[in-house]
Amino acid sequence: MIEQDRYTYRVTWSEEDEEYLGLCAEFPSLSWLAGDPEEALRGIRQVVADVVADIQANGESIPEPLAVRKYSGKFLLRIPPDVHRRLAIEAAEAGVSLNRLASAKISQRI
Repeated sequence: MIEQDRYTYRVTWSEEDEEYLGLCAEFPSLSWLAGDPEEALRGIRQVVADVVADIQANGESIPEPLAVRKYSGKFLLRIPPDVHRRLAIEAAEAGVSLNRLASAKISQRI
């Protein structure tokens, strides 16, 4: 396995394959199917380790783990003008900024 492996893994059930599916957010094209969730996690971690070793052997840079990336807390979101208007009215009526209202609504959904 990769020393200091800090990648983001997820194991989920695949109804289509009738097996557990191991995934890695930093390598979205990779996956591993297995009969139990622990094996799916072990499998995807090994696949990622093999791919990282190959990338490094070719002198290329590997993806930075999401867990160690720095985030500014800002991103641009485009929405339809009528939604923008409704949110601006809702924010004004609540006495908060549009940014605060949007942040609260996003946080409630996560």
